[in-house]
Amino acid sequence: MNSLEQAEDLKAFERRLTEYIACLQPATGRWRIILIVVSVCTATGAWNWLIDPETQKVCFLTSLWNHPFFTISCITLIGLFFAGIHKRVVAPSMYPFPRVLCRYQVNMCNT
Repeated sequence: MNSLEQAEDLKAFERRLTEYIACLQPATGRWRIILIVVSVCTATGAWNWLIDPETQKVCFLTSLWNHPFFTISCITLIGLFFAGIHKRVVAPSMYPFPRVLCRYQVNMCNT
């Protein structure tokens, strides 16, 4: 396979990858909104939990029981990360292929 055929294969691969990532964008936006909402809820609940004077007087589990909003939002945030939300939010924005193709001296400007 000569270098011209390799360049065309790389260009075709890059076009297909661009199409695939473009299809992921709407779902990625929804996951980002979910992550932002749950993060804000967790931060708000944490603030209320920390400024409560009873938090310092009772044991840890009792203080969590007294603040169900924080407890539920924190568990939800941890669950989302275990479910892989960080991959769904970040993966489509990690698009290094034009830089990779430049290493092989493939010019993507003339496609």
